[in-house]
Amino acid sequence: MTDTQAGGPAQHLKTGDIPLSQFLCFSLYSANHAMHRVYKPLLQKIGLTYPQYLAMVALWEQDGQLVGEIGARLHLESNTVTPLLKRLESLSFVTRVRDDKDERQVRIRLTEKGTALKEDTTDFASCILAASGISVDDLRDLQARITALRDNLLEAAA
Repeated sequence: MTDTQAGGPAQHLKTGDIPLSQFLCFSLYSANHAMHRVYKPLLQKIGLTYPQYLAMVALWEQDGQLVGEIGARLHLESNTVTPLLKRLESLSFVTRVRDDKDERQVRIRLTEKGTALKEDTTDFASCILAASGISVDDLRDLQARITALRDNLLEAAA
């Protein structure tokens, strides 16, 4: 446990003293790649990329969001999220329409096909849980801790 974990001053670490296998950034990076490998066959069945799937999940939670709202939820810039949403539109999963209140904004709405696609993903959570090899409670705790880490890092980078 470092002094920071104990509530004291931050311990000074030198990068050269830490093996690659103990880099937090490498653990997150390689875990992300491993997660994508588990998702890949699931997503191939429904014809989506991982970022497209995340956008669909955001829309299944709340349909009719603005492009900027989806980008904020996914932590993506508009120049990344716009082509992603255009591709979902070309697949007939969503429609993009100008907002009634502000025509500069584009609102994304699920189509019937996009809404129905959710049914094809019902087993995804159990597949990920099984592949993780940890309990639901441990997975929830891990997700909360990673989210806190992400938020702290974003704050530090701002």
